[in-house]
Amino acid sequence: MTTENSLPPLPVALLLVDWQFAFTSVMPNGAAAVRRAILAARAAQLLGLPIAITEHVPHKLGTTLPEIREAAPNAPVFNKTAFSGVAADGLIEWLRERNVQHVLLTGLESPICIYQTAVQAMAEGFDVTLLADAVVERRAADRVHAFDTLCRAGAHILPVETVFYSLFSDSIHPQFREFTQLVKTFGD
Repeated sequence: MTTENSLPPLPVALLLVDWQFAFTSVMPNGAAAVRRAILAARAAQLLGLPIAITEHVPHKLGTTLPEIREAAPNAPVFNKTAFSGVAADGLIEWLRERNVQHVLLTGLESPICIYQTAVQAMAEGFDVTLLADAVVERRAADRVHAFDTLCRAGAHILPVETVFYSLFSDSIHPQFREFTQLVKTFGD
């Protein structure tokens, strides 16, 4: 029997894709997307969801933004050279070891790394939700086409708050009050 204080683990993980300064510094609305990714990471921690980070060629492009690392301090970092985050060595195994069935994606860039990560994750049998307000790109038109194609392929595209309110599901959840404080702090 599950009690309020020992909720079963959700088969959901959060993947923070390529939140590196070399990328975020050239993205319109990058700062707002970073704040939403932080909200997602902190909400995932409240729920006890597994969180992983990818870094694209970090020896050349730098590592994850400090504020993202601070929001997910225990998240393993998977380095990659491929555009798909799921192609990072060991990430698929890490997800499967945690019995993850559904991957929540944040990061950049929508038509490149996010698109390819979502496509490959679905090919590997995972359900995928893009956290739309925690995903960013250089060109808005590219986002429209990538999101449309991903939707038709079976991905879900929803805002951070929609997804996490659904995961909390009820205001009597033991961490709901903490979550609402996060929403107030990172809710712009």
